[in-house]
Amino acid sequence: MKRYFFTIALALVALMASAQGAAKKPTLMVKPSDDWCIRNGFYTEEDNLGKMEKISDPKQALQESMGLKLAIAKINDLMAERGFPLKSLEQTIKNIEENRMETNLTTSKSGNELAESLLDEVSRTAKCDIILELTWEVKDYGPKHAISYILEARDSYTSTSIGAISGTGAPSFSADVDVLLEEAIVANIDNFNYRLMEHFNDMAENGREIRLDIQVFANNAAGVDLETEFGEDELIDIINQWLEENTQHGRFTMEYASENIARFTQVRIPLFDDRGRGIDANAFAKSLAKALKKDPYNIPSKVLVKGLGRAVIVLGEK
Repeated sequence: MKRYFFTIALALVALMASAQGAAKKPTLMVKPSDDWCIRNGFYTEEDNLGKMEKISDPKQALQESMGLKLAIAKINDLMAERGFPLKSLEQTIKNIEENRMETNLTTSKSGNELAESLLDEVSRTAKCDIILELTWEVKDYGPKHAISYILEARDSYTSTSIGAISGTGAPSFSADVDVLLEEAIVANIDNFNYRLMEHFNDMAENGREIRLDIQVFANNAAGVDLETEFGEDELIDIINQWLEENTQHGRFTMEYASENIARFTQVRIPLFDDRGRGIDANAFAKSLAKALKKDPYNIPSKVLVKGLGRAVIVLGEK
């Protein structure tokens, strides 16, 4: 009898391990932090209303720093060993540049576009769930070397911090960044990964957070604004009702609304559509735009995108 129960217990343990191994995990991308890029001279300068700002340049960093490539490769290896799917920062940047070249060779429709930074494009193109930002510095102690690091996880849709680990590894005779980084980080990485999974499981239950703005073209051909009435309801009420029906558990906040502008924050959207495809702010906004294009509203619109987590619908014209 004891042997029978022991066999059942082993089977249950194996089943639980299999279920955990099969559980979906967030897709990650490792990138150098803005601070690391700027401290190491990998940045451009832009004029922002008369004030020069330093903008990190991850492309230049990847081209000129072998240490960065080794560091990213090591973090990728550690995460892959633990079953996390990964997207390549370097390959994503290459894809963006190819897409830009193709776009420049075609004629686009006229209209306003939202400015999008390279890092916004990286997030949107890779469509990863979490960005891991890495900062490190190698310190010399005579013939030995030690690495101090910070690894911070950010939600790629909202850029909010999920959690971070940091520390300084024990001095070692090795001077290789990847070796020093592994020695310093490996003791803390599993607790860190647990926090990543907590965040991802919360998104699966409560939805992914995005921001959605609604604007109206001035003097638009459709002759509508957010106070236009359809039956007994104004357009803003119809939009609110659609959001209640299509967000996860009806969760969103209307932060501001006027005749021509509405701003929605903390909009929780499902991770996947009914076909199992990932949903981002662009896809969600297009679903709303399609609903407003149908009878009885017949409102044309243009969807503008900035990164994964923000979209703008401009009503009245295409």
